[in-house]
Amino acid sequence: MTDSSGPDSPRDDGIVLELARDDVERKRFLKIAGRTMGSGAAAAGLAAFIAACGGKSSKSSSSTPAASTTATTSSNAGGDLAIVNYALTLEYLESQFYDDVIRSGLFSGSTLSTLKTFGAEEHQHVLALKQVATSLGTPAAKPNGKFPLKSAGSVVKLAATVENLGAAAYLGQAASIQSKEILAAALSIHTVEARHAATLNTLLKLSPTPDGGFGRPMSMSEVLATVKPFIA
Repeated sequence: MTDSSGPDSPRDDGIVLELARDDVERKRFLKIAGRTMGSGAAAAGLAAFIAACGGKSSKSSSSTPAASTTATTSSNAGGDLAIVNYALTLEYLESQFYDDVIRSGLFSGSTLSTLKTFGAEEHQHVLALKQVATSLGTPAAKPNGKFPLKSAGSVVKLAATVENLGAAAYLGQAASIQSKEILAAALSIHTVEARHAATLNTLLKLSPTPDGGFGRPMSMSEVLATVKPFIA
């Protein structure tokens, strides 16, 4: 009988840690991601993800493997679907938020133009994630968002909160993603969310990099608790 704890046994560490260990897989991933992001941005993004997410201890990384390759693949696909649907739910809320802000009449000129750009990009994220979720199983239902749009100043603060939250949410799930293609998509979206957040932080005269050299990830439970008040 083969020792299931050996170095060649399947491991459920997520694709980030596999990429950190395996140079061949890392190069393959960068090729996939480079088609969307550019190879330099993909390499930098992957390095930041690995650094921010950290590694697992030898104890946690030697978890009991699945009984078969088929079972492992099925489990991984289910895990990725849950993550994709989680991201899709957040993107639904973000896109609805920008739609409401644009209709509010609180903004004009270049600020309104920037908000429209951000909103259009969030809608692109929705379409992409919904397509991925459909390929894996059943996409998440679209929630009904409710947002306090009382003044231009409060809305900009809320927008910054939403975008910083989005960036932290993607970072928080990176180490659990099993598919290289889905990780490449997550990196690409995370990059845009972070740029939105930096723009809004700067508008509020806050640091564009509030957590320093490495972004702070947030767990699914932390993120969902934060967005709960914005779901009708």
